[in-house]
Amino acid sequence: MMKNKWLMVFIMVFLLSMTACGNGNQAEDGKKNATAEQKDSVALEKESGKTVPKDGKVLVAYFAVAENSDVDAISSASVSDVNGEKKGRMTALAEMIQEKTGGELFSIKTSVKYPGDGGKLIEYAQKEQDDDARPELTSHIDNLDDCSVIFIGFPTWWYDLPQILYSFFDEYDFTGKTIIPFNSHNGSQFSGTIETIQKLEPDATVITDGFTVNEKDVPKAKEDIDSWLSDLGF
Repeated sequence: MMKNKWLMVFIMVFLLSMTACGNGNQAEDGKKNATAEQKDSVALEKESGKTVPKDGKVLVAYFAVAENSDVDAISSASVSDVNGEKKGRMTALAEMIQEKTGGELFSIKTSVKYPGDGGKLIEYAQKEQDDDARPELTSHIDNLDDCSVIFIGFPTWWYDLPQILYSFFDEYDFTGKTIIPFNSHNGSQFSGTIETIQKLEPDATVITDGFTVNEKDVPKAKEDIDSWLSDLGF
């Protein structure tokens, strides 16, 4: 009887110790999983490029066809009615971003006078691409060294940047700065333009979560822009 009693005690102690070890391993596995999830979260945040510096000035640079047209701005095909006022689409988006961020507006201007007619503009844009043109810039950034964040806005033309943007990136070195693209389109969204910017400015941080909107929806984009900027920390 005594032997059986001690045998039963031994079995109970053994089972209790195994249960404790099991719980300890589960707790350790839980810690490991939580740590892995945290690392994955950080990795995803870095990959998405959502970390935006809060020091330095914000510049909102944009290319608006309406401000570089062979007709007056309100007659251009690239104009929308925003709150009862005729504005170039990219001008309107840039102003919405400027209002939320307090950044300085900069219009990218060129000596080229783009056709105000929509059909002719499409043909002209295609010829510029075929020629790999570099239109002359007539406006220039004076205080780039003071800026840490540069919003850059443009329409998508033939699934690419307008050629004036290539001139723009040729002129400026954005090393160490954060570039945030915004865009209007007619169905093609950003296409491959964000990747193109990354190649043109390899030493800048290019936010991949840019803002893109169909050109017909520009007049009502303010709420979506505010939400997007809030997600970026503005």
